[in-house]
Amino acid sequence: MIDCIQLPMNVFQQERTIRIYQPPSSISTKRYPVLYLHDGQNVFTDESAVGGVSLDLANVLEKKQYEIIIAAIDLNPAGEERINELCPWVSGLYSEKLLGGKSTAGGKGSAYLDFIVQELKPFIDDSYRTLPHENYMAGISLGGAISVYAACIYPQIFTRVAGLSSAFYRNQEEMERLLKDTDLSFLNRLYLDCGTDESSGHQTVSQEFLRSNQRIFGIVSNKVKEARFEVIDHGCHHYSDFKKRFPKVLDYLLNPLQK
Repeated sequence: MIDCIQLPMNVFQQERTIRIYQPPSSISTKRYPVLYLHDGQNVFTDESAVGGVSLDLANVLEKKQYEIIIAAIDLNPAGEERINELCPWVSGLYSEKLLGGKSTAGGKGSAYLDFIVQELKPFIDDSYRTLPHENYMAGISLGGAISVYAACIYPQIFTRVAGLSSAFYRNQEEMERLLKDTDLSFLNRLYLDCGTDESSGHQTVSQEFLRSNQRIFGIVSNKVKEARFEVIDHGCHHYSDFKKRFPKVLDYLLNPLQK
């Protein structure tokens, strides 16, 4: 059961497609946590995916019916808007090391997150059988980075967070400063991973990408009740790889907390 809706995105004066999954049991009176995902076109089916490969969650959810509502926010494919929306700050000096040059992209991440919290979440809570205080967030690449940022800015809202191959490097300096200064005691569970071949054959860039993630996890690991970081041997920065990893990430996010 996947609904596709057009929701006003007032902060950017446009509409955005939101893809919403409900578990089959949602016809009952039971209420569910909500998992917010980015890059919505690439979440459920290959047919809608930018690049033609998705996480294929429609098939995963059909086989294993998770007790969760999923709200997937479509990316804006125009120009550098995905980078702009998923980066809270303009790309910093650390990113020049990986990109091989300066980039002025980024800076709309706070506004994008405000849309999720102030516009999308109230709509989801009003329209579906949610547990309003049980909200999780996960993403891939820049989606992973903005998910960790969300845990810092709205710590009492997003209590479980995951990032696959998170592209922290674009805002590395700012993210590290923010994480060092933030109380993450409200975050119940954090999952991060990174491949050893993120840049597909460019060893130096792949090593720096992994180091970027390791630096972030080194800051947060002792601040979160339950945190996990996995190095994916030969893991690369592509949805053909992400789709293999994501079901295990879902299991980790959704399993009951240990008492």
